[in-house]
Amino acid sequence: MEQDKMHLINKIFNNETIRTIWDKEDEKYYISVVDIVSVLSESENPRKYWSVLKTRLKKEGNEMATNCSQLKLKSQDGKYYNTDVVDIENMFRLIESIPSKNAEPIKQWLAHLGKERIDEVFDPSLTVQRGIDTYRAKGYDEAWIQKRIKGMQDRKRLTDVWKDGGIKENREYAILTNEIYKGWSGMSAKEYKQYKGLRKESLRDNMSDIEVTLADLGEIATREIAKKNNPQGLKQNIEVAKRGGKIANNTRADLEREIGGSVITNNNALDYQYIEEDKLIENK
Repeated sequence: MEQDKMHLINKIFNNETIRTIWDKEDEKYYISVVDIVSVLSESENPRKYWSVLKTRLKKEGNEMATNCSQLKLKSQDGKYYNTDVVDIENMFRLIESIPSKNAEPIKQWLAHLGKERIDEVFDPSLTVQRGIDTYRAKGYDEAWIQKRIKGMQDRKRLTDVWKDGGIKENREYAILTNEIYKGWSGMSAKEYKQYKGLRKESLRDNMSDIEVTLADLGEIATREIAKKNNPQGLKQNIEVAKRGGKIANNTRADLEREIGGSVITNNNALDYQYIEEDKLIENK
């Protein structure tokens, strides 16, 4: 399934003039502000409209106005010009700031999403069901979905052990996860996603059954070693994560000797193919 860099935003705006670009470093989409303003405001001069709006938002102390970066985006004349862009979170904040009938369907959609999340606070099973329904809609079979949910539970058990070992920050969880991945696959999670041609998609959702098994084994081994040795702090937990990844790597090596080939594949579940475009991020 081919997806160009505008696919996700076009689903929201139903419009093919919204320029977007993917930043590999930040693993984020950035969207042209003036294009959003043009579609929603229907202004004859969207750049002027944005200039006035940005000034007002800054006076109000709105962080969205100060969080704009500039990228060189391709214009209609085929040349690249510095253009104000925002990430997806700030895109929605921008939409909320524009009084327009064209923005109403998106605002209603956001309100509905907010209601769903509140409902899920009162009844967490709705969150699980929403995930199952999403996986079904993407074409995953029931057996795969059950394994995926179990994998999430196992992952939570591992992060609970890490938490007991003094790991608190998301950055630290990411470091430890990368050590496990590198231990058995030779790649960090980010490198693995790039190898499979993924962007925002979940890496686990796009692994083969063998890759998932090795990932699970690395995390389970890390968890059990940590429970036995009670490492404290990031440095000690990194050493345990490396040991857990090595156990999974030993299994990988045994299997590859038996089958005579690598079990690491660049395939992804839904055959994503993105069209890459060079970009220059400025003022970040």
